[in-house]
Amino acid sequence: MSPVVVVGAGLGGLSAAVHLAAAGRDVTVVEALDRPGGCCGTARVGAYRFDTGPSVLTMPGVLAEVFGAAGQELRHWLPLRRLDPSYRMVFHDGSRLDVLPDREAMTEQVRTVCGAAEAARYERYRRLLDELFRVEWPAFIDADMTRLRGMARPAALLRLAALGGFRRLDRLAARHLTDPRLIRAHTFQALYVGLAPHRALGIYAVIAHMDTVGGVYFPERGGMHAVPAAMAALLEKLGASIRYGTPAAEVETDGDGVTGVRLRDGERLPARHVVVACDRLAARRLLPRQADDWRLSRPRHSPSCLVLHAGLDRELPGQAHHTLHFGRSWRRTFAALAEGLPQPDPSLLVTCPAPDGEAAPAGHVTLSVLEPAPNLRVADWERLRPELETRLAGRLAELGYGDLSGAPRLVLDPPAWAARGHSAGTPFALDHRLTQTAWLRPSGVARRVPGLHFAGMYTAPGVGVPPVLISGRLAAERIFRESR
Repeated sequence: MSPVVVVGAGLGGLSAAVHLAAAGRDVTVVEALDRPGGCCGTARVGAYRFDTGPSVLTMPGVLAEVFGAAGQELRHWLPLRRLDPSYRMVFHDGSRLDVLPDREAMTEQVRTVCGAAEAARYERYRRLLDELFRVEWPAFIDADMTRLRGMARPAALLRLAALGGFRRLDRLAARHLTDPRLIRAHTFQALYVGLAPHRALGIYAVIAHMDTVGGVYFPERGGMHAVPAAMAALLEKLGASIRYGTPAAEVETDGDGVTGVRLRDGERLPARHVVVACDRLAARRLLPRQADDWRLSRPRHSPSCLVLHAGLDRELPGQAHHTLHFGRSWRRTFAALAEGLPQPDPSLLVTCPAPDGEAAPAGHVTLSVLEPAPNLRVADWERLRPELETRLAGRLAELGYGDLSGAPRLVLDPPAWAARGHSAGTPFALDHRLTQTAWLRPSGVARRVPGLHFAGMYTAPGVGVPPVLISGRLAAERIFRESR
């Protein structure tokens, strides 16, 4: 029952800390920034508040489990509302499709936009997504993959193969759907794991299930940053210590394993267990040499993004919370990302949350626009940024959002992501190609350093709010097992 130190107060670190503190462990979280959240951050520009991290919250049951570990109900700490529609998808031909969480309503949407025959095909594909999720979730997502035997689930692997999970994602969707718009609506999610739909495995159709079947949620107040804020408040209620503005300098070890964490100011925090819950590559400077992982010898990073946050002095009647504006190009856009080139006619994700009384003055709204972009490993951003920022502003004006040049704004590009501690200038960590998936993803534990554990999107299950929360819980469970 020795003390535990968690390095990083992002979602993964907070999840690990809550599970540990709820079990009676003495937990200290050290965070270099002055607030919790890590990637799930927030920023103010004048009178406007923006979420600078994820804007999509799926699988709220995973978040509820974190609060449940402490005997608390999520709704008492963080009321959520389900977005309806989850997304509005606008295609280059002017047609649009609202992704609705209700099965019958969504099928009717498909029937109206794509025809009765495609609606029947959609129903069958939705049942396939249900089955893929049912097989994958307990076996490979909500499961510890730190040992090779974690992959030894022959029945699940055979079932995934039979369902088409090891086909390419675009081919799996095209085998069941025929309307290109519906195929895009169920394959663009591959970008969340850093891959083009024609390179991602069909198993990642499970992300489309989370989005289009499970639904998308959002906090009633405070934006997405309300998620880590509520977790930090719970952690403090449990008696844990969170020390902000306190960067770690080194994880110390002896011949038996971890002995503590030395802070940058020279203070030492003794501990027999440490959870490192920050960018795994950036954290190498903190770790003993024997903690290096062979799976990080040639890391392949996801593409990055250019994000424009703007405060509007007007409301946008009828605007959905999330709107995807698909460009005319498709496969060529993904090739451009890999080659370090601007995407031709890129697709844009526009987020416009309903006013909550805190993010903007009355009668105003915030707008956040994300364009996929190459990361720093493949592109020269001193040259790219002026071109892409100008093009993005022009595209938004064409789409009806007006001239944003005079609006209060914040632009985040790959150099800005790198300045915030993201390796290769991407907030999406490593991509999820086969050689960086499940057991092949960097391990959540350093085998040659007893007591050293990892959480966050660099470890399994991977990128996204639910997987990162799960990674924290799995780190806590490994500590419980080691302690026993």
